[in-house]
Amino acid sequence: MAPPSKLRELIRAIRATRVAADERAVISKECALIRTDFKKEDDEFRARNVAKLLYIHMLGYPAHFGQLECLKLVASNRFSDKRIGYLGVNMLLDERTDVHILVTNSLKNDMNHSNQHVVGLALATLGNICSQEMARDLASEVEKLLKSSNSYIRKKAALCAVRIIQKVPELMEIFVPCTRSLLSERNHGVLITAVALITEMCAQSPETLTHFRRLVATLVRTLKHLVMSGFAPEHDVSGITDPFLQVKIIRLLRVLGRGDAEASDAMNDILAQVATNTETAKNVGNSILYETVLAIMDIQAESGLRVLAVNILGKFLVNNDKNIRYIALNTLLKTVGSDNAAVQRHRNTVVDCLKDPDISIRRRALELTFALINGSNIRGLVRELLAFLESSGQEFKSYLVAGICLAAEKYAPSKRWHIDTVISVLQNGGNQVKDHVITGFVQLISSSPDFHAYTVQRLYKALRDDIIQQPLVQIGLWTIGEYADLLVAGAVEEEEPVVVSDGDVVDLLLIVLKSPHSSQATREYALMALVKLTARLSPAGDTTIRAKQILHKFASHIEVELQQRAAEFSALFNHENIRPALLERMPPMEPRTPADEQYSEGFDEGASAAAASHQVHQAAAATAELVLLLLLLLLRRRGVV
Repeated sequence: MAPPSKLRELIRAIRATRVAADERAVISKECALIRTDFKKEDDEFRARNVAKLLYIHMLGYPAHFGQLECLKLVASNRFSDKRIGYLGVNMLLDERTDVHILVTNSLKNDMNHSNQHVVGLALATLGNICSQEMARDLASEVEKLLKSSNSYIRKKAALCAVRIIQKVPELMEIFVPCTRSLLSERNHGVLITAVALITEMCAQSPETLTHFRRLVATLVRTLKHLVMSGFAPEHDVSGITDPFLQVKIIRLLRVLGRGDAEASDAMNDILAQVATNTETAKNVGNSILYETVLAIMDIQAESGLRVLAVNILGKFLVNNDKNIRYIALNTLLKTVGSDNAAVQRHRNTVVDCLKDPDISIRRRALELTFALINGSNIRGLVRELLAFLESSGQEFKSYLVAGICLAAEKYAPSKRWHIDTVISVLQNGGNQVKDHVITGFVQLISSSPDFHAYTVQRLYKALRDDIIQQPLVQIGLWTIGEYADLLVAGAVEEEEPVVVSDGDVVDLLLIVLKSPHSSQATREYALMALVKLTARLSPAGDTTIRAKQILHKFASHIEVELQQRAAEFSALFNHENIRPALLERMPPMEPRTPADEQYSEGFDEGASAAAASHQVHQAAAATAELVLLLLLLLLRRRGVV
């Protein structure tokens, strides 16, 4: 009978298919032939069949029927069979299958094999499919291999011990004594696996962490040798000696130095040496520097060393690689709370990152810019943020508006600057301005009597130029309704007043009411402002007559809310004795506390949360209107209206 086809022939046949149906047909036929060969117990071609089956498994087709055949190959005396068998065990078995128990005995036998490569296969397989039962059964064998004279076996055993500790942390004790001796190895492969093993032990047990803190001097000595050693061709990567080992050692030093002043003091000098001597021309050096920065920030380092770490991140910000710029921004964002002064030195570079074409870098730069704002730099940073708001996409506007308003509320140098800033935000923020921003600005205006005239004039000019931005229009309508008398009087000293007549104000409100861009809420604001004008402006003019005419038209509006408001406002004119009192200027609102508002909105908001926020802040913004409507209802019940 002809021998089974080779793996390369199967690959060629599968690649020759044109459609998925043809591929499935080829694989189904091959799987049938493989099953037939397995039933014949043909040892000669078992490895070839398993290799083909593994390729079929890689394509996503079921290959579980080959599990026992893999175990038979593992039990074979030929290395070529064992290699395919262990590969199949790694791919087709895991700790959740029952078959993996059968491989434990084979692993134990191969760990005692005279061939180092067979031992390596067994250790690698145990590290991949190890379960708790296998870990308990074979931990002692792995511990013996850690003491082997063969560096290749010790390296494999250390990696296997990492997996065993992850599965059964209580087995850690048997590995601690032999692990300490591994740090004196000259073989870099053994060293890097020993450092990985110690790092895992320290993460699993605080007692072990305390025990290994005594080895800080050894680790520092090893790292210093790597940094100061000359060119070593077997370990050189872009001119740096074994950067992988350096990163592992620095990461372990970070774990050992966290929360311990003595250990931190012992590693300060070597971390400074690494930070100053490592080349930044290649990514290899940047990876070491980044790990060094993380270690310095995590341990109890000297203040000068922390400034050096922040300066390294500042250099990363001007790197051409956008990934390096991103991690620099991310790390600075975590550092700004503890080393604000050092991060402030790189403020201009951070602001420049707002112009980066990569959206993720712009997002991180924006978050860091907000974190850098304080009382001394708010004018410059807010100016940059307003420029960014004007040119940014919709994905940033909501976050920008909330952040700028919060920063202005906390650090505003003056109320006039605060008012100007919020108006600029309203002009550039579009309809992304949330209701809590409107509420906060209303509170600011009402509590700033010295700037009522200035604010109403600024907002009148803004509405005259643009009535598309609904939040801006709503704020402007509320302000005009409250302080229209100051607008008409031109009582502004700081700025050249604008000549505005009573008719101009009513015309502006009428334009807003007729605009197709106006929402129902905006028209409600406009009707309220219109009825307030009759109490603010001179009774000698025709404001009251025009207001009655407009309200009469809206009394039959298709929107029930607008219709009801217009009808009730019209009824007020039949009771001149109570109308002036109802339309009096609102008293200053109570200042808000930080807990009252939520400015820290993410970039992706839930619809339900946004709807809830809208209802709450809409109610707050319309306090005067609600009070007025309640009074009207009370009068209606008493038969007055």
